[in-house]
Amino acid sequence: MVNPTTNSQIREYYPFIGPFDPCPPIRVKTYVVPPNQFVTFQPMNLPQFSPAEALRLGTLWPAFYSNYTSKRRGEVMKEGGHEE
Repeated sequence: MVNPTTNSQIREYYPFIGPFDPCPPIRVKTYVVPPNQFVTFQPMNLPQFSPAEALRLGTLWPAFYSNYTSKRRGEVMKEGGHEE
């Protein structure tokens, strides 16, 4: 079950598994809640990335940055914009 008091970006849920499902079940599924969902308004004077870094990461403000994990290959995009 999802705990609404946590601010973790990665959440999980447990889908219904029917007795006659033809495929092996995926018991736990995950999804990402973006960090902007936790900010009610954008405060003034937030720290900013450099323009080149902001283009690479997709946001100007570090408070709104979220790592991307590819489920297909298990790669994690880090702050430098490269894959691990």
